[in-house]
Formats: sequence, C-alpha cells, structure tokens
Amino acid sequence: MEGRQVRRSHLITGHGGVELRVHDLGPEAAPAIILVHGWSQCHLSFERQAALAGQFRLILPDLRGHGQSDKPLEPACYDSSDPWAEDIQTIIQTLDLKSPLLVGWSMGGWVVMDYLEHFGDSALAGVGLIGSSITTGRHLPPSAAQVRNDPSAKATGMYSDDLVENLAAVHAFVDVCFYQKPKSEVMAKAVGYNMLVPPVVRAASRLRQEDRRAVAEATTKPCWVAWGVHERLAPSDMGEQALAHFPNSQGQLYQNSGHSPFWEESEAFNADLTAFATRCFAGLPADILPVDEPHGMERNRDRPDGRRIGHEYAKGVQDFSAGRSHLSTAMQHNQDGDP
Repeated sequence: MEGRQVRRSHLITGHGGVELRVHDLGPEAAPAIILVHGWSQCHLSFERQAALAGQFRLILPDLRGHGQSDKPLEPACYDSSDPWAEDIQTIIQTLDLKSPLLVGWSMGGWVVMDYLEHFGDSALAGVGLIGSSITTGRHLPPSAAQVRNDPSAKATGMYSDDLVENLAAVHAFVDVCFYQKPKSEVMAKAVGYNMLVPPVVRAASRLRQEDRRAVAEATTKPCWVAWGVHERLAPSDMGEQALAHFPNSQGQLYQNSGHSPFWEESEAFNADLTAFATRCFAGLPADILPVDEPHGMERNRDRPDGRRIGHEYAKGVQDFSAGRSHLSTAMQHNQDGDP
C-alpha cells in the first residue's frame, strides 16, 4: 500500500470480547467502503484496492480468527451469524461510519449477509458480494455444491492438525482462487497469511448451513454482485441466485478472472466499484432493469471485452457523472502486487 496515503490501525473489541484489528486508509471524512476478506484470508487480500483511498475511506478489518485479530478456539465464536454481524456493527459504531458501503468477498459475503440478517440495511449506503452467495452448505444450488466438491476447493486438509496435510491443502486452495496466477512471491505471501488461521477456526466458520434468500429479498439498498467467469469456488449459479433475490441488484462479470477479480482485473474492478459506490453515496433512486434481461444482467455492447453490467445502473452512473462529478478511471495499480 502506498506510503503517502493516510493510514490508521485500530484495535476494536467485538462480540464476546474478541479483539479485532481494523486497518483504515484514506481521509476520515470521505465516504467509507468496508471491504471484508474471505475465508482463511486477511485484509492484505485487498492491497490492490489501496488506489481507492484517495477518493474513499477504506475500512479493512481482519475478521475474528484471521490475520491480526484474536483467534479464540471455541467453535461457538464462529459457527453462527451473531458474532460476525455484531463485529461489523461494532466497527461501524466505533469508527462512527455514516452510511458505509459494505462489500464482502467469498465468506466475507456471508458476513455481509450476517449483518443484514441482524441489523438490516438502513445504516448502509449499499452492499456488495464478490464471488459469494446468499446460501451455504446444503442450501447451495446443486450445481454449485458439485463444483465446490473439487478437492482443492473443498480443502478438507485445511481442517487438519497435521501440518504437512494442512500446508499442502492451503497451497492448493490459494492456487484455486486465481485464474491469472500470481508470481511465486505473491502466492507465498497468501499462503503465509492463510496459515495464520487455526484449523478449528476454519472448520467452524466455513461449515455453516445458512439460507439468506429472505434476507436478500428484504434488502432495498443497491446490491452489487460480481464474480469471475473462470470461478472454481463460487460458480455462476451462486451469483445468479443472489441477483434473483436482491430486488435492487446489478451483476458484474469479469471475463479474465477466477475467484479474485479485485486482484486479477484490479483496474477494471476498482473502476466498477468506484462507479457503484458513487451511485450509492449520491443517493440515486433504484433503477428498474429491463424485464427481458435475466436477473438484472445484460451484455454491455459498448465494452469490447464483453464484461456485463446492469443497463440502468450504467446509465445512472453516466448521468450522475455528467451532472455532478468526474469519475476517475486512471487508477494506478501494480500488476505484480499482492492479492
């Protein structure tokens, strides 16, 4: 992350007294985006989003059991929605965040759903799910469950106390997160912060059985659902399910990404997140997407790369940009950076 950026670090007491390390980039008065990392990851997953800290305040928590946060070993600290939801609520209240945009990647999307289940969306500007789902375990679409049974994706060795088995499973899991493979030093760094998470924490937090379709249907704020075409962990049926149940949702596909579009296509991802965030923070009314496009998706014919975006969402951003703001797409990024 760029040294010239304003950076802060907080230790916040979450649910049950668990101490959470929360990293905080950008101007305190700027609109806030909370980026919630995935299973067995940490805030370093979002290093390529540091470029957004000039325009937004980026809140990057290490979830309980992960990264630099406390790691209690009792499964009850992880196996239900309460701890995750209350952790996010405490972060919002402690940092006095006004109508933040709450975005979660992979299991981080489950944490977004945990928050919505307990607190609703009234205090948020909007929500985003990246390579995530609104159902888990036996509630997943059958085709998605089949894809996730791939040994590298299922990663049962990551629950093992045998270090050799555990480390091998982590290597395989990190590899399956990417379609565009990072350099070896980047992969080594990702394996390193994955290994910070105890096996019992991984099992308790991942093996939940949740059906959040009704929660999604009750959410009225804008929702951004994004995933990579080459997903091996969160296949398209999971994204389509979310789009079908969030009433004010737009979808985004990344043609050259797997599970980590924020790293694999970071410049495009940052521009898209900026556009969505600007719309949310501007308080634009919800757009009704054409009924002939399935689940709020249509191909944007103006984009040669074929990425897809909600039509009225794109129009709303363009109208807002022309009338009130200039959205910068000249975001600097280092293609050799870390996920």
